[in-house]
Amino acid sequence: MFIDEVVITVKAGNGGDGSAAFRREKFVQFGGPDGGDGGKGGDIIFLADPNINTLIDFKFKKLFKAQNGENGQKKQMYGKKGEDLIIKVPVGTQIRDFNSGKLILDLNEKGEKRTLLKGGRGGYGNVHFKNSVRKTPKIAEKGGEGAEIKVKLELKLLADIALVGYPSVGKSSFINKVSAANSKVGNYHFTTLEPKLGVVRLEEGKSFVIADIPGLIEGAHEGVGLGDKFLRHIERCKLIYHIVDVAEIEGRDCIEDFEKINNELKKFSEKLSNKKQIVIANKMDLVWDMEKFEKFKSYLAEKNIEVFPVSVILNEGLKEVLYRSYELLSKIEREPLEEENDINSVLKELKVHKEDFEITRDENNIIHVGGRIVDDVLAKYVIGMDDESLVNFLHIMRNLGMEEALIDFGVEDGDTVKIADVEFEYFE
Repeated sequence: MFIDEVVITVKAGNGGDGSAAFRREKFVQFGGPDGGDGGKGGDIIFLADPNINTLIDFKFKKLFKAQNGENGQKKQMYGKKGEDLIIKVPVGTQIRDFNSGKLILDLNEKGEKRTLLKGGRGGYGNVHFKNSVRKTPKIAEKGGEGAEIKVKLELKLLADIALVGYPSVGKSSFINKVSAANSKVGNYHFTTLEPKLGVVRLEEGKSFVIADIPGLIEGAHEGVGLGDKFLRHIERCKLIYHIVDVAEIEGRDCIEDFEKINNELKKFSEKLSNKKQIVIANKMDLVWDMEKFEKFKSYLAEKNIEVFPVSVILNEGLKEVLYRSYELLSKIEREPLEEENDINSVLKELKVHKEDFEITRDENNIIHVGGRIVDDVLAKYVIGMDDESLVNFLHIMRNLGMEEALIDFGVEDGDTVKIADVEFEYFE
């Protein structure tokens, strides 16, 4: 099954907490702090694997988490670093922020390895908080939280030439004949239900890749038929093969077919409609009125578009098309890729804005203190439940302006104040 678009959530590992331990050794009555640092959380890394050609592996698994770092230990032992999570995707996969649609990573090279999210930093142990005043700190730093983001993976096949045209004009037969691809062939519409890549090898050192896109029909850009689902796969190609049934065996007019398909390309993307085209006039062996072909040829000449009469089934005219294509490809530069957005900027936009202090009073007359500063402190320090740790925590909060915020709110002596799980009585 060909899956070219999925939505997943990825989360980097959290950093391990620092340790607030003390030396406990025989004959050492007053051991100093010796808590080790926490380990860094694992990163989220994407790898462009040339052996994968679909996003089907992501159809049932939607959450990908890197390993958390381990907590620090006594005797200044560092916590173990969390393992990175390497996510393999097909070459040509774009990773976008699900909410804004902004491009974050574009993996278009074989073996390309890119880090999307970095794991949280490990927290410092209490040895880092010792100074001339605080000789036995019972506070340690909490490990940094690993970033989390919902992303959309979009696969865009990286082909040199895209094969377009109405259903049943011979596209699958053409790609099977000139390459190692094996597209299903039949005399009914929409035989090809998914894109196919074929490698054309002319001679030593001369080759290129063709993408066979399911048949387009009028209205494809709006979801009619199969075309809208796969049109994005040809946005990166250098050249377009436009195959037309010049025998008109299904009763359609070849000039109308050509115009309608180009109209669909233009409605989907102006960039697509401006790409260089080679028209392949197929089924020449079935043409009984050469005047129709000459009319079609003159029509294309006015538009300065090259046309090659071929019969895929008889293998006639194919060699000329392929060598001319290789000549053109060597002169056409691939269009520059869409500019990536910095992941830190994207993550910053996703954060919900909070006030420095958000203070409320509940039905039991308890004052609850929250907000950005509280979150930052709780995310930074490991707060023990002993008296000294709690005093240190409240001292930090006071220095950051909590007391002024409480006074502005209307706190009075004897009021019960609660911050997270810490509850105390307020006295000025």
